[in-house]
Amino acid sequence: MDIYVDTANLDEIKIAASLGVLDGVTTNPSLIAKEGVPFKQRMKEICAVVKGPVSAEVVSIEHDAMIAEAEPLIDIAENIVIKFPCIEEGIKACKTLSDRGVRVNMTLCFQPLQALLAAKAGAFLISPFVGRVDDVGGDGMEIIQQIRVIYDNYGFKTKILTASIRHPQHMVQAAMMGSDVATAPLKVIQQMIKHPLTDVGLKNFLADWEKSKAQLVKEPAMA
Repeated sequence: MDIYVDTANLDEIKIAASLGVLDGVTTNPSLIAKEGVPFKQRMKEICAVVKGPVSAEVVSIEHDAMIAEAEPLIDIAENIVIKFPCIEEGIKACKTLSDRGVRVNMTLCFQPLQALLAAKAGAFLISPFVGRVDDVGGDGMEIIQQIRVIYDNYGFKTKILTASIRHPQHMVQAAMMGSDVATAPLKVIQQMIKHPLTDVGLKNFLADWEKSKAQLVKEPAMA
């Protein structure tokens, strides 16, 4: 499973990239607005750090305007992926760009039929928002499972990108269900590394090593 970091903060992206396991980045207008920097400037900066797919989202909601907004984003770097919402005009725009060989990430997906249409329109990625479904009492991960079955049934090449991840358990479930990608905040990626038993075991190993060194110092030299 590929791992993307979901942020527009350059420091967080550099930290995630330094782990050596980062495959891409997802952003959106809200995340970039928090950074207080021009949109295109930040996208260029991100693409300079990460060579994998970097999703850049449009804010237009009509086909022609979506395509016009996407054009300058496509030119930022070869690894830019254009994000469209899972609405009727977004599906049309996805088909238009996909036919040109431009990779598209269809975002704000909340049910499997949206994912089916996105795949038929040639989307590179589909982004079901599992955390937001959980927030309203649904089962976000069930949607991932449904999409996986549909895509496997018909051989669609669109990759499932599990998004709106809230905690490491979402990452476990995504990996077990065969999600192609999962995008998460830096905090969740860092939590994937941690376990209290690892910390306890390391503490004990280091303590035993210090005892061993002290014992060697006390042993008399051999004649």
